[in-house]
Amino acid sequence: MFHRNALKKVILITLLVLLSASPAVKVSAGFYVWTSIGPEGGSISALVIDPKTPTTLYAGTWGSGVYKSTNGGGSWKAVNSGLPADSTVYPLAIDPVTPAILYAGIQYGQYTAGGVYKSTDGGVSWSATGLPGSDVHALAIDPKTTTTLYAGVEGGVFKSTDGGESWQVVNTGLPFYPGVLALAIDPATPTILYAGIGSGMYKSTNGGANWFAINNGLPADAPVYALAINPAHLATLYAGITVYSNGEYLGSVYKSTNSGGRWVPVNSGLPTNLTVSTLAINPVNPDILYVGTSVGVFKSTNTGGSWSPVNAGLIITKVLSLAIHPQTPATLYVGTNGGISISTDSGSSWSSTHTGLPADTGVFSLAIDQAMPSSLYAGTTSGVFKSMDGGGNWIPTNAGLPANASATLVIDPQTPATLYAAVYCGDGCISNGVYKSTDSGGSWEAASNGPQAQIWALAIDPLTPATLYASTMYEVFKSTDGGGSWSTTGSSIWAISLAIDPLIPTTLYAGTPGGGVSKSTDGGGSWSPVNNGLPGGAIIETLVIDPQTPATLYAGTDSLHGSIVKSTDGGDNWLAANSGLPATTYVYVLAIDPSTPATLYAGTGTGVYKSTDSGATWSAFNTGLNNLSASVLAIDPKMPARLYAGTSRQDNGAGTGVFTILQMEVSSQIYLPVIQLGQ
Repeated sequence: MFHRNALKKVILITLLVLLSASPAVKVSAGFYVWTSIGPEGGSISALVIDPKTPTTLYAGTWGSGVYKSTNGGGSWKAVNSGLPADSTVYPLAIDPVTPAILYAGIQYGQYTAGGVYKSTDGGVSWSATGLPGSDVHALAIDPKTTTTLYAGVEGGVFKSTDGGESWQVVNTGLPFYPGVLALAIDPATPTILYAGIGSGMYKSTNGGANWFAINNGLPADAPVYALAINPAHLATLYAGITVYSNGEYLGSVYKSTNSGGRWVPVNSGLPTNLTVSTLAINPVNPDILYVGTSVGVFKSTNTGGSWSPVNAGLIITKVLSLAIHPQTPATLYVGTNGGISISTDSGSSWSSTHTGLPADTGVFSLAIDQAMPSSLYAGTTSGVFKSMDGGGNWIPTNAGLPANASATLVIDPQTPATLYAAVYCGDGCISNGVYKSTDSGGSWEAASNGPQAQIWALAIDPLTPATLYASTMYEVFKSTDGGGSWSTTGSSIWAISLAIDPLIPTTLYAGTPGGGVSKSTDGGGSWSPVNNGLPGGAIIETLVIDPQTPATLYAGTDSLHGSIVKSTDGGDNWLAANSGLPATTYVYVLAIDPSTPATLYAGTGTGVYKSTDSGATWSAFNTGLNNLSASVLAIDPKMPARLYAGTSRQDNGAGTGVFTILQMEVSSQIYLPVIQLGQ
């Protein structure tokens, strides 16, 4: 007789086998609920260390408030009670006498009211403590009288003598609306202050009551983003500046040995094309200092006389913040636009410490391996990331790409190890263009003879993947040899979206910024507008073609021109297809279910919407999506019930990373019979 306990084991094993046979899903993911899946890290704009308990650190982020670690950065948790939702924290300041007291400067913008917030319990709770409506870029606490503090905002310097309860403007001598970017206080004589502003350096010797310029030797009108005072030689100052000139950011470090009376550049060993964001001095040996830049960390052991890069293991090199352990200065922390890294050997090597940090990266592209959909790629504000387990874990894959570049990605459908990235590293960046990887993102090379310009749209021929199209502001480029060589298609057109007919790939559609839709039937050789029924001036952000009936296509538009329109005759005529969408919805992306094309999804500035009737009606599809600006969508080709969304707030590029949702289908449900086994 078959024993009832054995039957129980068989049932359990069978269930486990059935569940494990499905593609990998994070355990926390729920059916019909969006779940954040990373990449963890986010943009870390501020770092401070508790001077009495240095294993306690605080991190200010773009869009996710403040995070705290109590184990030396090993793990992090949000400490945002009382802070505005989605706060971007520029500076953090910690009371050196009572470290449970912290101040956070909040960005003013569409999502938050800005101003200064205070915590008296180590970040457990926060309350507003002044300067609402201000972008707070700098905070400094008097080390001797810690109820006195200063805030640098776009309108100037404000001072509080009662721990932030009240504030007075102290701008006498500063230019009108100076844009204060950095503040530093002389630790021995705290009435001496230095302010870096958008047009140079200023000093006060009376607690901010009066200011005077100290720009001798500095470039004219140079913005000063970082300041540091040598704690052993208080007349020695360092200033980090960045000047934008001829399409390049030119960062420099300047030094003064007479309290700002005269400045000299100290840049030996520093690249010229970079931005300087932060400076830090070793508190035990002030001959050693570090500068955080857009291309990594540089170290000087001779008071700035020369610099050398110290970036081994630093995966993301756009450094936004830097902090040194006050008791063990060989331990450093850097905040980047892709998380936090730690060094315990004075910068010789780095390791990431992201656990618990937010997925706070703007995502501009998602690409899925058609053969193995658990492999996906995300093009973000922090570079390209790859996951091999459906988003459970991510690794950066940026070798060969320009530092800190965002990328639009496409995968060769026949050879998934081959990817292409349209890279954007800033206006005027000479490294803009198309890059190629033939080892699943392990390494990248710039495409030969490709357009060195911002690429607005990138598309790959689904039947002949060696054929690609890349659109610049003025024309569409074409390659027929996998990016080996490129030529213009001969027509002047600015396409910000491209779609290729999956059955007749010489037929292409181009969405333009204000000129509607254009169509080519000769592989991009010529283009003709197909705008009958489209609102005039429509910005066509996205185009998607029905894979089974390619004469049917959909276009997503800006909020003033109908949101979504549909054509069933190859673009000859268009009709609105937006019932159920908010009246002023901006549609960034459309995705169509490859197996059931009547099902579509729209990523918009107000969330994700779903249609199951070929666009006739739409309904919100946002449960669990904490950032409603869905900039990209991707559908698992083998399990279309699984959808991915990438978020990116359009005002500052911040986002909350990648989300996934699994919609349970009848065919994928597991039914277990009720078995009576007796007593």
